[in-house]
Amino acid sequence: MKRSKVSMTAVVCLLALVALSTVDTFAQNRRVGTAAATELLIPVGGRDLAMGGASLANTSGIEAIHWNPAGLGHLSYGAEGMFSSMTYIADIGISYGAIGANVGEFGNIALSVKSLDFGDIPLTTQDDSEGRGGRIFSPTFVTVGLSYAKTLTDAIAVGTTVKLVSEQIDRASASGVAIDFGVQYHGLAGVQGLQMGVAVKNIGPQMKYDGTGLYQSAQAPGGNRPAQFFKIDAASNELPSVIEIGLGYSGTVSDNMQWTLNSSFTNNNLYLDEYRLGGEYGVKMEDLQLFGRAGVGMVPQAEDDEDIFGPTFGFGVGYLTGGINLTLDYAYRDTKYFDGNQVISLKLGF
Repeated sequence: MKRSKVSMTAVVCLLALVALSTVDTFAQNRRVGTAAATELLIPVGGRDLAMGGASLANTSGIEAIHWNPAGLGHLSYGAEGMFSSMTYIADIGISYGAIGANVGEFGNIALSVKSLDFGDIPLTTQDDSEGRGGRIFSPTFVTVGLSYAKTLTDAIAVGTTVKLVSEQIDRASASGVAIDFGVQYHGLAGVQGLQMGVAVKNIGPQMKYDGTGLYQSAQAPGGNRPAQFFKIDAASNELPSVIEIGLGYSGTVSDNMQWTLNSSFTNNNLYLDEYRLGGEYGVKMEDLQLFGRAGVGMVPQAEDDEDIFGPTFGFGVGYLTGGINLTLDYAYRDTKYFDGNQVISLKLGF
């Protein structure tokens, strides 16, 4: 048994080393700002965001789908549901809903939907650059995910999510497929409370816009032909894939008090590397649970105006009633140049 624990530890550590070996700082600097479908990176859920997104190693249940799909393997109940609402930058609203269930020895499955609300935007054209015509449009960005996770042993959980991405802006649209993979290992190196997580996210083919909105009237050079419609060939762009490695440690102060410290490293293929730290302190009082959380993200190579997100903090309240566990989480993330991001999420376990 001891030998098996050591070998599993070696496997997880090897995955981490392989992930780190892909880091190329100079390539990142040249490719910043060229990603497609960046909405895939927008966080959801109040608990994990309040800890700065550092909870890769121990995120669990339905909220784990975004952070590390392996955490879905640790459902606390036979079924869980979650709804999250976020006020993002520039008055953009993020709505997220997910439902997951345990299906016996097969594992756990979940369905999730994330949508962005940009509001009504004045429609401008070359002939009406001020939008005086009064026409409006509203972009539609929706991501639908199907997740699967399973606990292989008491210590190891694995998971994956397949996401369908759809973007539509007036008469042009793009669609794509992204896949996430994750693993969590609890009791790393035989240390009770020490956890590790590895996730590879947003892997998929490039996305490209198409549609009638790309047609433009122009006069062909040479000859006497009248103006014609020509279609602009839009460029294709890579998805914002990331590799993340996280460590966490959980302990107890007493039977009704617990704490967690987390750290993570994120290697972005189209952005700069990020380091995150976060923690949580919880108190249980019979059917009531109270949590306080805080976290911070750091991008050492970023210029002052490139990293706009600051520290995070939040709280959670859980209440068990009639066999149903209700959890309300709140998170706030400081943001430069814009109002701070606020997230409210409601989770149900039954």
